[in-house]
Amino acid sequence: MAVGSKDLASAQLRGMDDDRLVDELRKAKEELFNLRFQSATGQLDNHGRLRAVRKDIARIYTEMRERELGIGSAPAAAETPEKTKKSAQKAEAK
Repeated sequence: MAVGSKDLASAQLRGMDDDRLVDELRKAKEELFNLRFQSATGQLDNHGRLRAVRKDIARIYTEMRERELGIGSAPAAAETPEKTKKSAQKAEAK
């Protein structure tokens, strides 16, 4: 992974829920906008950061699309005691 990519590896993205992915996407797009602005004004020091952020955005979009197609799945939500109790009641009813 490129230097400074906020450690958004595919494995870490798979562990995030949908809302968190959308939030990370928003942050990455905002950062890309700021980097492009810095580049246009001649203030950008690290040009490799542009590439790293674009790759992060692509990784996020890929994970979102995989979930949409059913290839990947969002992490399972933690079972709350209420859900466990309802599951047990349904099993007893059958």
